[in-house]
Amino acid sequence: MARHAASNSPSRARRTLLRAGLTVTAAGAVIGAGGAAASAAPSAAAPAAGSDTATPAQAVANALGGSTASGLGTVKHLQLNPLAGTGVDPLDNSLGTQVADFKPVSTAAATAPLTSGGSLDDLPLVGPATSVLPG
Repeated sequence: MARHAASNSPSRARRTLLRAGLTVTAAGAVIGAGGAAASAAPSAAAPAAGSDTATPAQAVANALGGSTASGLGTVKHLQLNPLAGTGVDPLDNSLGTQVADFKPVSTAAATAPLTSGGSLDDLPLVGPATSVLPG
């Protein structure tokens, strides 16, 4: 078999597997959305048509908003350095220097939020930006 023909067959197989995986994923998303819509659909015991009921799209949006808020809230407050406060923390070091009468310069300010067991919202530059995220 020629070399150029041998290299094409594995890529075709990979492409076919990728397409099959994407198809299964899309089908799962459609089934999941249909299940959420079915659970949010009004039943016989539901209030009359004139009352405030959520449409399936609103129910899905509320579910996505709630899951996003709880998921991102956990990530925002998760301790970034699992070795913080232990004797083997590689970030628990600092280097400082002072030249003549100038103010001393140290790396402790950069590593302090991580060595103290800080989370994403405790970091100097990223912390204020996380206030935009839900949770």
